[in-house]
Amino acid sequence: MSAKPIRIGLVVPSSNVTVETEMPRILARHPEQEFTFHSSRMRMKKVSPEQLAAMNAQRERCVIELGDAGVDAMLYACLVAIMSTGLGEHHKVELSIAEQLAAGGSEASVLSSAGALVDALADMGAKRIAVVTPYLRPLAEQVMAYLEHEGLTVTDWRALEVADNAEVGCIPGDRVMEAARSMDLTGVDALVLSACVQMPSLGLVQAAEDEFGVPVITAATAGAYRILRAVGATVDIPGAGSLLRADAPVTVDA
Repeated sequence: MSAKPIRIGLVVPSSNVTVETEMPRILARHPEQEFTFHSSRMRMKKVSPEQLAAMNAQRERCVIELGDAGVDAMLYACLVAIMSTGLGEHHKVELSIAEQLAAGGSEASVLSSAGALVDALADMGAKRIAVVTPYLRPLAEQVMAYLEHEGLTVTDWRALEVADNAEVGCIPGDRVMEAARSMDLTGVDALVLSACVQMPSLGLVQAAEDEFGVPVITAATAGAYRILRAVGATVDIPGAGSLLRADAPVTVDA
């Protein structure tokens, strides 16, 4: 373990309570590295186009605050806020944040939940995916279109249609698993069990992967994976799906 902890900045909606619990839980399992977490919040209660737009307008303030904290990596932790804005939007947002940080003298790596999900699926070699989201159907359709634009084929998906972001953070795991079990997973390369960092799912990932026999990821595990890659840390975290065991030693049966 290095002497200096790696500082992770999280830009989160004000009503999000999940990413600030799941991300530390994931990275606390790292065998070599210590992480600390520092958040700045954007006001948003209802997952609607109007409130998402108003929330995005608060981004620059949050970036300045986290830049002052000297973070090593920064995650813009609201997937739908980016994917509902326009196709390919995560590329623009990440570049804009990086430029803002650089102007203030920060060299922090910049990530977004939207970009992390796309990039993690690419690193897995996944092309055909199934997706569970908490969003209302119109927003969910925008997320699917976004993923398709990034070269993925969404073979099946479910929207749990929860508009209140606080309620999204309370969706029970059995409802998420029920949605996953209702989909046709034939021929998929990966199951995105939660395309939202607010919908709790970390405790389901490994069990779902074991049950369905396909790689299972979430917005949170994809974010953790991309953080580890960005800071040059080994990706070998147990109990959260095969994505986070990417650098695990290969065992050879005798």
